[in-house]
Amino acid sequence: MEFKDYYKALGVKRDATADEIKRAFRKAARKYHPDINTSADAEAKFKDVNEAYEVLSDPEKRAAYDQLGAEPPRGAGGYQPPPGWDSGFAFSEGGPGPEGAFSDFFETLFRRGGAAGGHRASGRGADSHAQLMIDIEDAYRGAARTLTMRSPVVGPDGAVTLQERSVSVSVPKGIMQGQHIRLAGQGASSFGGGPAGDLFLEVSFAPHPIYRPEGKDLHLDLPVAPWEAVLGGHVVMPTPGGKVDLRIPESARTGQKLRLKGKGLPGTPAGDIYATLKIVNPKVTTEEARAFFEEMAKVMPFDPRAHLGG
Repeated sequence: MEFKDYYKALGVKRDATADEIKRAFRKAARKYHPDINTSADAEAKFKDVNEAYEVLSDPEKRAAYDQLGAEPPRGAGGYQPPPGWDSGFAFSEGGPGPEGAFSDFFETLFRRGGAAGGHRASGRGADSHAQLMIDIEDAYRGAARTLTMRSPVVGPDGAVTLQERSVSVSVPKGIMQGQHIRLAGQGASSFGGGPAGDLFLEVSFAPHPIYRPEGKDLHLDLPVAPWEAVLGGHVVMPTPGGKVDLRIPESARTGQKLRLKGKGLPGTPAGDIYATLKIVNPKVTTEEARAFFEEMAKVMPFDPRAHLGG
């Protein structure tokens, strides 16, 4: 995905006022309009200009976009916004653009599960959409959170400032990544004196050092000693719901998956936990330990590459 410098597209500085952005957009739109400009790249530049104005003319989108700062280093797959870049922002619904009108960069940042393009009743404030990052453990027992939401406000001089407000959230037990929590009346205010819209929080899990979520299931790599893999037995394994006793079968192999039914995220039915075995060799730090492995090599001749032939 390619990073879009919207200020550069309109030819304005990052501290440009709303009026300066509007004038720059009108000038650029006239310059690159396909009916006037017949150059090969006019249509692409015209789309860039429209997309830039869509973001910079909207106080919510502009304030969130400014959080990204200058273009950060690219990853292996191109630009990706850093985790939590939009924390505290809620994007109101807006009119849908035609298919293909905006870049992947825009869609990734501002289209939250179809948030742009919803219908709202006359006189009612717009629904807003934001993200809520929780720990996997919160989904096991439920949690209460207080969010600080930042709402952009345009001052008399056209400058955008942020006003903060606190929102209380109850995280239900068993919620999954990608699900939404609806907070009635916590969206955008109505300009016509009607009720405020709703705030929809899309849940995501913070990166975990052990578990990888997939729907209601959790996956992890479980280290086992060589003798545990060969002889089998029982090991104590931690889970977000508490420690469990796991039986390792005899002659277990690296990559083998063991299922703990019902130990995943709570629900009806509950998810499972899948432990992928990973055989880990101990460090040989003494002559006695080295002698033990040398003796094992004599007693148990074994060629792990025999299946490769040659």
